Amino acid sequence: MGLQVGIVGLPNSGKTTLFNLLTGGHAEVAGHPFSTVSPNRGVVAVPDRRLEVLARLLHPPQVVPATIEFVDVAGLVEGASKGEGLGNRFLSHIRAVDAVVEVLRFFQDRSVPHVAGDIDPLRDRDIVDTELLLADLEVVERRLEKLRELLRKTKDEYLREEKEVLEQCFAALSQGIPVRAVDFPPSAREILKPYQLITAKPLLYVANLDEEESSRRLFEEVRKRFEEEGLPLLPVWAKLEAELSELEEEEQKAFFAAFGIPGLGFVRLVEEAYRLLDLITFYTYGEKELRARELPRGTKAPQAAGKVHTDMERGFIRAEVVHFEDLVACGSFERARQEGRIRLEGREYEIQDGDIVYFRFTSPR
Repeated sequence: MGLQVGIVGLPNSGKTTLFNLLTGGHAEVAGHPFSTVSPNRGVVAVPDRRLEVLARLLHPPQVVPATIEFVDVAGLVEGASKGEGLGNRFLSHIRAVDAVVEVLRFFQDRSVPHVAGDIDPLRDRDIVDTELLLADLEVVERRLEKLRELLRKTKDEYLREEKEVLEQCFAALSQGIPVRAVDFPPSAREILKPYQLITAKPLLYVANLDEEESSRRLFEEVRKRFEEEGLPLLPVWAKLEAELSELEEEEQKAFFAAFGIPGLGFVRLVEEAYRLLDLITFYTYGEKELRARELPRGTKAPQAAGKVHTDMERGFIRAEVVHFEDLVACGSFERARQEGRIRLEGREYEIQDGDIVYFRFTSPR
C-alpha cells in the first residue's frame, strides 16, 4: 500500500467535496453536519510525468503508478476528544495514516451552514488542533500511568526510556505543542511509533475557497498569519475544481486561468504531501511491469529493495542504477549501458529521486 492521508476538519468545511475532487469519487455531500459517518476511502494514482515518458520509451506490458489512499472521516467538533459529535470514532480512523490534511472553510455559501455560525478559519483551526492535542494527551497519560506501575516492579531499561519519552510528550502536549514540533532523536521516534499519535504526523492545512472576492480576501489575511507561524496553507477551490474536472484538459486550463486558480488542487496537494513527508519516487522495470514507488529521501539501496520484496533486502548484492534523465537522453537501456550511464551501486548508496533501479540479490534457501 502507498501513502495514506487522512482528511479532517469541522463539519461542513468541504472535506468530502475535497475527497471527491481528489479521488473522483461520489461520496455523499450534504448541507448538514455528520453526513460522513463511516470513513470514505479512495486510492488514486500519483500524477507522474516521468512515468508516462518511461512507458512510451520502454513499452512495458503493465504500468503501475505510485498511489495515495485518502481517508475522509467524520467532521470534528469541539469536545470530540471527550466524545462529542462522533468523538473517538472519528479519531480512531486517522491514527493509522501517514499524514493529515486539515480542511479550513473559507467559502461563504449560506446554503451550507457553519457549525459555529460564521466563517473564521483561525478559530476553526484552533478547535480542531486542540481536540487532536487532547486526544493524544489522553493516550500518553494513560500509558504513563501503566509505565509507572510497571517500573515500581521492574528496572527494565527500555520501559524507563519509554517513560522519559512519553513524559516529554506529555509536557509538550500540556502546553499546546504538537508532538511533531518536539525535537526527538530517531530512537525516541521509534518508541513513539506504536502509539500512532495524531499530532506526531505531518500536517498540511488546506484553505477551501470559492470564487467570491470575499473568500480570496480572507485567504490573503489568514495566509499572512500562517506564514508568520511557518505553517503551510494550500488554497483549493474544491467545489469549483470538481465541476471543472468534467471538462477537457484545454478547457480546464482556460477556466483555471479565468478564475486565477494555479492548476489542479489534486496535483498541488500531492506535491505538498511528498514535500512534507520528504518522499522521492524511484522506478523498477522488468519483464512484467514498470512501476513507480514512493520512498523516504535518504533510503539506502537494500531498504529500497525491501519495498519490492523482503527477500530482496535480505539477499541484496548490488543495484543497477540509471537516472531517468540519462535513460531518456540515451533512448534505451542498451545505449545507456554502452555509454556507461548504468552504474553498479552497493549497500551504502542512497536512492535518488528519478532513479530506475534493478536489484541483484540472492534468493533465500
